Amino acid sequence: MPDKSPASLQQTKPTPTNGWRQLFNGTDLTGWKHVGKGRMSVEKGLIRGHGGMGLLYWTKEKFGNCTLRVVYKMQKENSNSGVYIRIPLEPREEWMPVHYGYEVQIDNHPETSKEDDTHITGTLYSLNKPLAKPGKPGPEWNTMEITLDGPRTIISVNGVKVTDYKEGDPVPARKFDFEPYRGLRPNTGYIGLQNHGEHDVVYFKEVSVKPLTKK
Repeated sequence: MPDKSPASLQQTKPTPTNGWRQLFNGTDLTGWKHVGKGRMSVEKGLIRGHGGMGLLYWTKEKFGNCTLRVVYKMQKENSNSGVYIRIPLEPREEWMPVHYGYEVQIDNHPETSKEDDTHITGTLYSLNKPLAKPGKPGPEWNTMEITLDGPRTIISVNGVKVTDYKEGDPVPARKFDFEPYRGLRPNTGYIGLQNHGEHDVVYFKEVSVKPLTKK
């Protein structure tokens, strides 16, 4: 059985580059598993979804005290996806990660007029308002960095900080049944990429991780 502790961050190949360890090898989905509707595939070196809603998660370990870097672009001017973090248990269906982990949103515009800025790129979905809105539309590439520092989550998009949240910070009340349950999340957890649906395709060309440097 593979070691799934955060300490295993430094043990899994491929070899790190400038401290970053690539979780996506650019060829296939080795180490990843899809749950829920639809599927994900690799086309021309990029991960993309088909159908959904589903989730592609990294099976080999949980992550904490590290920075995740995700490089992505939208198929359309605006397409919907997300990066899941702090998932306490291996997902078996698509909604458990929504309600018991966090979704870092990828969506430059709220889906409907009823939604607000808490549903925009770089926020913890429906939990915080953005400090900035630096997401670029398709087909431009975006770089998202998610730092997990104990109970603190810091998210930047294209080098601009969007979220700085600590477990226990106040959050707005839940408005819709598709929004996550409120409550504390663990310091470590599985990560994943959302496969939102056939009309919301986002391409991912890099998913990498770098342990935090102790000060």
